[in-house]
Amino acid sequence: MSWGLLAVAGVVVAFGGLLQGLIGFGLALVAVPLLALLDPALVPVPVLVIACAHAVMSLAREFGHVDWRGVGWAMLGRLPGTVVGIWIVDSLDPKSFGVVVGAAVLACVLLSITSWRPHPTPPSLVTAGVASGSFGTATSIGGPMVALLYQNQAGPEVRATLAAFFTLGSAVSILGLTATGNVTAHQLWSGVLLIPFLVAGFLLSGPLRAKFDAKGVRTPTLIVAGASAVVLIVRSALL
Repeated sequence: MSWGLLAVAGVVVAFGGLLQGLIGFGLALVAVPLLALLDPALVPVPVLVIACAHAVMSLAREFGHVDWRGVGWAMLGRLPGTVVGIWIVDSLDPKSFGVVVGAAVLACVLLSITSWRPHPTPPSLVTAGVASGSFGTATSIGGPMVALLYQNQAGPEVRATLAAFFTLGSAVSILGLTATGNVTAHQLWSGVLLIPFLVAGFLLSGPLRAKFDAKGVRTPTLIVAGASAVVLIVRSALL
């Protein structure tokens, strides 16, 4: 990765890390379409690496608020979903993959603004886990499916539970992709190089959590993600 690409990608990752630290998700939703526009090789493995790193930090910060029962049910669905995600990665050419990534982002944006208010019951958590495993492994975007179920819970519980799920889910996805030959040393190293930028965004989110309204932050996040997804789809379709 050139220094120029690293700097631009780093700013995107820092911004995503800040958003996820504030509202519990948003890192992949914003970073994936923008990074895919910069360099398709940055998706999904490098984003999974930084998503796992962010989740570990978030989990350490609010460990006591995790709904472990919910995490367990969601992970029960994440495992078979990971298999579907690996199949998607193996099956698509770069052009089709770009379209799928953009479509996944748009689907998650729509999911995030829906007025539907489901509850984190075992059936809904398993279903969300399957969807999260599929999209999360293929495109590194697996948060909104589970976040939708916790949208009525307190902020600390939302952030901590999603962090625990992301930690386990990202690790499973990386291991699954590695076992099937879809991970290279270059991809892992690209993810590692972006972690310092992620840490900067995460640390900035700490003192800002009490000053920013999560709902107010969420709206511009979804606008940026949706616009980036549309550009990615159009560009991929024209390749």
